[in-house]
Amino acid sequence: MHATGQVVHCDVPVELWEQQQAKLVRRLRGVLPSDVAVRSVVEAHPDFDARFSALARHYVYRLTDDPAGPPPLRRSDTVAWPRRLDAAAMDLAAGLLLGENDFAAYCKRREGATTVRTLLRLTVARQREDDGSEIVRVDASADAFCHSMVRSLVGGLIAVGEGRRPVDWPAALLSRAERASEVPVAPAHGLALVAVDYPPDAELGARTQVTRARRGG
Repeated sequence: MHATGQVVHCDVPVELWEQQQAKLVRRLRGVLPSDVAVRSVVEAHPDFDARFSALARHYVYRLTDDPAGPPPLRRSDTVAWPRRLDAAAMDLAAGLLLGENDFAAYCKRREGATTVRTLLRLTVARQREDDGSEIVRVDASADAFCHSMVRSLVGGLIAVGEGRRPVDWPAALLSRAERASEVPVAPAHGLALVAVDYPPDAELGARTQVTRARRGG
């Protein structure tokens, strides 16, 4: 999995922050591996928690069914799929999954944590890239996702796109109380976290408390 909009937080002594704030991005570049880049560092509200304060997370999954595969410069973030996909059928199936549901069939369950999530957006579209290549793009947004959920949702939609399952099959699995073994998990490298939404500072504490209680964190 990749990320272009990941958010993290950490606690540092006030005196260290005051000394290093202006130089921190450059200094982090010197110690982090080449595939990790910190774009900015800001002081956060005391109630901020990168995980539990979030209102929504937004992911993009990229795959291509072009016989040539993805362009060389996109092979690390675009999955080459060997069979033609019906993106319109996948999009219809995706729409049936929206709303608050128990996504246990699509999650790796964690002891004591709920698998109920509110899926805000799930769309599938075939689109032409600037380099002339064609991809099938899946956009997924939710209040939160459990482990492997996005990749499992994509795997279920791919089964529809290949014609192996009917359009209503992914939604029918929502009646399951445990992981559906027949749902394939799509390859990790096609997935990217692109944005995380947070409430205003005044609402951070309340949001964190609600999320911790619900997620079992």
